[in-house]
Amino acid sequence: MSSLAKRTSRTSQQPSYKSGSIHHGLGAGSLEYIIEEAENGGGETYQEATGAPVERKSPLGLGASWVVILSLNINQMIGTGVFSTPSTILKNVGSVGLSLIFWVIGFLIAYAGMAIYLELASYFPSRSGSEAVYLEQAYPRPRYFFPVTFAVQSVLLSFSASNAIVLAQYLYKVAGHTATPWEQKGVAVAGYTLAVLLVIASNRLAYWVSNVTGFIKLATLVFISITGLVVLGGHTAVADPTANFHDAFAGTTSSGYGIANALYKVTFAYAGYANCFNVTAEVKDPIKTMKWSAPLSVTVVAILYLLCNVAYFAASTKASLEASAQTAASLFFTNVFGTSAARGLNFLVVVSAFGNLVGVLIGQSRLLREVGRQGTLPYPRAWASTWPFGTPLAPYLLKWGMTMLMILAPPAGDAFNFVVDLSIYPSSLFLLLMAFGLFLIRRQRARLGLARAGYRAWTAAVVFFLAVQVFLLVMPWYPPLGGAHGGDVSFWYATYCAVGLGIIVFCAFYYWVWIWVLPRVGMYQMRQTVLVLAGGEVTHALVKVPNAEVEQWDATHDGAGNEIGAGVAVDEYKQV
Repeated sequence: MSSLAKRTSRTSQQPSYKSGSIHHGLGAGSLEYIIEEAENGGGETYQEATGAPVERKSPLGLGASWVVILSLNINQMIGTGVFSTPSTILKNVGSVGLSLIFWVIGFLIAYAGMAIYLELASYFPSRSGSEAVYLEQAYPRPRYFFPVTFAVQSVLLSFSASNAIVLAQYLYKVAGHTATPWEQKGVAVAGYTLAVLLVIASNRLAYWVSNVTGFIKLATLVFISITGLVVLGGHTAVADPTANFHDAFAGTTSSGYGIANALYKVTFAYAGYANCFNVTAEVKDPIKTMKWSAPLSVTVVAILYLLCNVAYFAASTKASLEASAQTAASLFFTNVFGTSAARGLNFLVVVSAFGNLVGVLIGQSRLLREVGRQGTLPYPRAWASTWPFGTPLAPYLLKWGMTMLMILAPPAGDAFNFVVDLSIYPSSLFLLLMAFGLFLIRRQRARLGLARAGYRAWTAAVVFFLAVQVFLLVMPWYPPLGGAHGGDVSFWYATYCAVGLGIIVFCAFYYWVWIWVLPRVGMYQMRQTVLVLAGGEVTHALVKVPNAEVEQWDATHDGAGNEIGAGVAVDEYKQV
């Protein structure tokens, strides 16, 4: 270390943020790091000072147990994909054997991704919001760039219209009614509104609903798996249940597009393996708890996915799976139990879809709240507030409003499919940057002389995950077999990719105008300050400081935005 410099300061702005904890900083070049600790038992959090402040006492409580962690991941991973995606993957790869291998590959990708999230969470155990936190800390310069760009795209793309529509479709299948587009939209609005009201009312109720629906999903997949083994043993009316496994690799495709599309589908079938990291600050002793519960959730789902696929292939011929208009699960129930049983499956899919809505709402609300606490969105008090029910009301209302817009505004067909696909590309790009950012955070901590955290992902797993993400960003540009208009829309197949990139460019442009152009024109500079709300919530807010007052502001505020000289905690700064 060179040129050590120390200074002490006092602050009384936020007792829940500072009281009882030492708050000091480490400098590394132009960056300033602070050490903070919350009451969830996660230990010290070393973070760059511009990051959202740690809330010493979680205003959302500490109700996220290991059961909640399992259910949050399970609810987002197990949506409706496992009931329908197997047929699509089989069509793309051409053989039963390769199809099963792809589900194993999907598990390896998900496990590698989960390990990356777990290491990142071990660095920031007192922060919820996953990607919002990890991108903020991996890329602290240019100042506020990633918080602003990620915040804008998170707001623009914060809708769950497709899951709500799927819920409505299967409810009508249970009722045996062919719905008009507006009937579907009406039920989708009602279903999503019910889910939002439940999670707004109480965190405890939201977790309870998540736990129950997660259990029902697991029970459904276990039932399909066991029934599949019974079918495979020849104990049902299904003729020759082992036929698909005699020459399992017959018909394997040589099409690069088919293989690429299958990998794309199976990767997103596992999406949701990291949902629990959105609630890290609400978990007691988070890293100790997540080190076993997060991997368990991914492993259990992967085993059940594989067994369900075996069940589908045992009960149906390869040709019927490829040609049927029914989902693989519906065909399975029809062949084994009859048509009426298939209608019963539709009800289980409804429960699965509703659980997915609840699980995504819980996780995304915490991510949006953390984005708001960074101070880069208007009205930071509203984003941080948990009034009146102890739940993140503003993020939930944003999710509801954007989803209502996307359900009601686009007509069915091309427009709706396009809007649904639109969020995929920006999300994939930020996921790639987050994974690469892990290496940057490791380097930052090494420069500061900090010990390794409570979990470390294998470097080989991180590189593997990065390679997959690059592939998933390149693959959508590869033309389908039908040519430029052979996608799921009637116009150019990669339009959603181009528009997704356009959204990222818009976010960067917004940042440039807001943080650089307007301050130069208005003769001020952006600085951050810390706000403490009546309920103990803590947030950053960006403020405009006139150029003539910047020197005085910097002399009276520390790097995190706290006013110097007013409280009881000691700040210690070191420069290296």
